[in-house]
Amino acid sequence: MSLKDTCASVWEAFPVAIESGDSLTGTINLGGLRLFGIVMPSEWTTANLTFQMSPDAGATWVDVVDQNGDEVLMAGKLVSYVAVEKPAQFAPLQYLRIRSGTSLTPISQSAARVLQLVLRSV
Repeated sequence: MSLKDTCASVWEAFPVAIESGDSLTGTINLGGLRLFGIVMPSEWTTANLTFQMSPDAGATWVDVVDQNGDEVLMAGKLVSYVAVEKPAQFAPLQYLRIRSGTSLTPISQSAARVLQLVLRSV
């Protein structure tokens, strides 16, 4: 089931977790919703956010990069709303994972951390 099937309104805050000792969320099926921002938890182990996408429902994963080949990166600050600078970068994606840190330097979270994804129907 995709997130779009569970949304009750045009905007939705959807919780996703990075488990203790991990640096990646599980698979997020955006299912037609667009990511506009992330609300960070108060207990965040300091790290920026980067992303992976899957073209085949989670069988394989690749890093989300911009047209220059740089990882799409968002600053991860404690108890803040981090806006997606270019929502169009996420528009074509259905399967997404969020990483604490970068592909070269993933940062494991010291406890389970719940991020709130701010999504909108498109």
